[in-house]
Amino acid sequence: MTEAISAFADHLRVSIRLTPNGSRDQFDGLEQSDDGGCHVKAKVTAVPEDGKANKALVQLLAKQLRVPKSSISFIAGETSRKKILRIEGEPEDLMKRFNALLAR
Repeated sequence: MTEAISAFADHLRVSIRLTPNGSRDQFDGLEQSDDGGCHVKAKVTAVPEDGKANKALVQLLAKQLRVPKSSISFIAGETSRKKILRIEGEPEDLMKRFNALLAR
């Protein structure tokens, strides 16, 4: 299974499957897709119009990981459910925070 979270020298790269119009903003653990890849499942209450769901995802990540919103950027998938995000920061610390978040 391909890793959903990859550590690099100065950032994390995270593969996320986003579900808009959810009952609340939350992360739902990891999921393996049919193509063998793995991604973090996330839900937001925002609608998928005018980038509102993407903004809600960035806000959720920033709040849960305690990082500034400006440190999170999209690498791919801004208009699809499957997204790849870059989170700037110290990778070991971010990985610990992400693992704690997913363990809830």
